[in-house]
Amino acid sequence: MSGMHIHTSLRSAAGVVATALFSTSIGVPTRLQAQVLPPAPAAASVHITEGPAIESVKDGLAIIHWTTNNPGGSNEHFGIVHYGTDAAHLDQTAKSPIRLNQGHPDTVFRVRVDGLKPNTTYYYSVGSMGANGRVDPVNSSVVYHFTTP
Repeated sequence: MSGMHIHTSLRSAAGVVATALFSTSIGVPTRLQAQVLPPAPAAASVHITEGPAIESVKDGLAIIHWTTNNPGGSNEHFGIVHYGTDAAHLDQTAKSPIRLNQGHPDTVFRVRVDGLKPNTTYYYSVGSMGANGRVDPVNSSVVYHFTTP
């Protein structure tokens, strides 16, 4: 009898899990899904409000972060760093993905730049773009620099 009770309980639990999975898969929003806001219109102008700054430089890599007003547009975005060893030729690019929170007024970008040479000065500028390839209108005319250890 106790074996039958366990079997019935397992079958009941499996039904609850299946119902939850089925409900989610047919479009009934879960609590978490209901909190995700749709893409906002793209901002006419995106301003860097903090940074950019070097978060870390070591062992052939640097992490650069900055904050902007929310660029809007597609929820999937990329932080982009254009860099090189000549301030006039930022011919290398690093980018890192981010998901925008349309409910926040600001967005923090962090980009990892790999393959850096030791004891070398690198120049860089920052920007961002949506997953659709649309570049955000960030004023990134300033060129910054850092030196690797």
